[in-house]
Amino acid sequence: VQLLDSGGGLVQPGGSLRLSCAASGFTFSNSNYVMSWYRQAPGKEREMVAIIDTSGSSIQYADSVKGRFTISRDNAKNTVYLQMNSLKPEDAAVYYCYAYIHFNNYWGQGTQVTVSS
Repeated sequence: VQLLDSGGGLVQPGGSLRLSCAASGFTFSNSNYVMSWYRQAPGKEREMVAIIDTSGSSIQYADSVKGRFTISRDNAKNTVYLQMNSLKPEDAAVYYCYAYIHFNNYWGQGTQVTVSS
């Protein structure tokens, strides 16, 4: 199983970024495989940002990102996305894709998001 995160960068407050997580090594469209995004800021614990089920019909967000972030997935491309709009300085963190596959935890390598003017 491999999760490859990308799309991070430097953006001004109020700006947007789209993160991608390319998955391989398992059947991405399997109904058991929920995909998630987490983030970790310096000195803080890793926190869940958004979760999406296989069909995309069940989605959850952290309260801090509701209305600004959108998680989606393309099962044909084995990819999950995180569209981040109206970014705030407090959104700055390393963002990680996560999946629980065959009783194991898998994380992407992380992609840095910096929000600064």
